[in-house]
Amino acid sequence: MNRKKEPLYRKENKVSLSCKYYVVKGGDFRHERNTKRFLNNEATHAPMHSGQFGYDYTPLYKFLLSKVGKNWDDVFSEANSRLDKQDPIFWMVAIHANEKRDIIRCGESSYYSGLFVDEHGLLQKVNPLANVDHIKPAWFETISFNGEAVQTDAQEKD
Repeated sequence: MNRKKEPLYRKENKVSLSCKYYVVKGGDFRHERNTKRFLNNEATHAPMHSGQFGYDYTPLYKFLLSKVGKNWDDVFSEANSRLDKQDPIFWMVAIHANEKRDIIRCGESSYYSGLFVDEHGLLQKVNPLANVDHIKPAWFETISFNGEAVQTDAQEKD
């Protein structure tokens, strides 16, 4: 029986056709693929398996939010053992007082409550009263706050 815990990140393919990062360039390529400029360019002959993956740390952020009020050393050791690197932990958790933020933005439209470690070594929210009303998204933007989808005022009027 495998008792290994799931990692706190997901691979995000940034080059596949079904990915949100894919941008259609148009049909211009058909006119230049057999030209000398194309054939002599080293960038066009690079391997396609160049590791075009990003990482989605949403599971980490939800994990950290679920551990508010717990001992930081225990939370950090578990999170660190389930990650590829330590940096994403500190995108959300402020260790120094000058790094504290009520709300942090992760990605294009995901917002989370900022966290910090208090003087007793417990993980706490920077502002427990922070909510979606503190975020001012563009009228057309769909956002999420702490992993929950949020409707903006402009979307509610439509």
